[in-house]
Amino acid sequence: MLERVLRLRLPLQVVAALALSAAPTAWSAPGAEPKSNGESQFLTRTRRLTFEGRRAGEGYFAPDGKRIVFQSEREPGNPFYQIYDLDLETGETRRVSTGAGKTTCAYFHPGGERILFASTHHDPNSAELQRAELELRAAGEQRRYEWDYDPEMELYAADRRTGELQRLTDTRGYDAEGSYSPDGRWIVFASNRDAYHRELSEAEREKLEVDPAYFAELYLMRSDGSDLRRLTDVPGYDGGPFFSADGAKIIWRRFDAEGLIADIWEMQTTNDFAPSAHRRLTDFGSMSWAPFPHPSGSYVVFTSNKLGFENFELFIVDADGRKEPVRVSFTDGFDGLPVFSPDGARLAWTSTRYAEGGKGQMFLARWNHESAMQSLHDAPPRGTRPPGVAEEP
Repeated sequence: MLERVLRLRLPLQVVAALALSAAPTAWSAPGAEPKSNGESQFLTRTRRLTFEGRRAGEGYFAPDGKRIVFQSEREPGNPFYQIYDLDLETGETRRVSTGAGKTTCAYFHPGGERILFASTHHDPNSAELQRAELELRAAGEQRRYEWDYDPEMELYAADRRTGELQRLTDTRGYDAEGSYSPDGRWIVFASNRDAYHRELSEAEREKLEVDPAYFAELYLMRSDGSDLRRLTDVPGYDGGPFFSADGAKIIWRRFDAEGLIADIWEMQTTNDFAPSAHRRLTDFGSMSWAPFPHPSGSYVVFTSNKLGFENFELFIVDADGRKEPVRVSFTDGFDGLPVFSPDGARLAWTSTRYAEGGKGQMFLARWNHESAMQSLHDAPPRGTRPPGVAEEP
């Protein structure tokens, strides 16, 4: 079952919950979902983009909207994800990463010729890890799903023309989930490096052993890797950050300290990224993650299993978080990691629909912005916040 949930970067408590329960959860806000004609209200001309390899997903558009960079398990001799660049007009696909180690979370620079991604290809143990995983699969065994937050994961920028790689981070700890600011000057990313560079209590050491994601926080640095700044300092996994199209906000998702509930948050980027209030946009009481802002700035699309542990669907929420989120996708299984094209007219996402063996692949559809705006206008006000949960000062 967990293979159908892809390689989500989720805390181990969530993995355990997914493994132990397939029972749907009740929709806790009656009437919160406006009348809908299903996906066709928002998505039309849906088509599958990727077919090759064991699975593929987490794709992001180039600034001109003509290409998508994504991750896929398809490299001979390497069972782990590598990064690929897909031309949406010709279908030509070429590898961006080295082909070795593990990779994840690619993103285009606004200039279009550089691609940011995380990789462990520099790890001298990469070849052995690849061999061990291949032998395990050849024996017919299947490893329990687990994203390992490899402390060798570092951020790189690849030049599309030359293939040259620039290493941007070089410290022990998981550095990944990065994206550029609209002007290309900054990179925001997730890292648990703090846990590897300070004295931990015994309880913290035990926590790091079983749940390294707990220590992940948001960081900011210039696009050359300099001027590092920490943006969050809250128990629980902060990650998956993106800038709004105008650069005024950073949108991300935060898990609670137990790693079971996640919601969508935002912060302002004014005053040279001075600390600002963090505002929560959802309080869905479920696993809500993978947010991506629409270029209009009016709303954010995200993924949630509000309707059941195994049923990940796409939702949108207004930019101020004043309304109940509106459901977008209506297909059983996994629909997640959504991203808008730069013009806001298309949506790409990862889905297990129609995929062989329940493995995720990339899909693309036309997006109906007018319908999204109307649906959010008609949505009821956001419900009362759960007791004991307050905004972060």
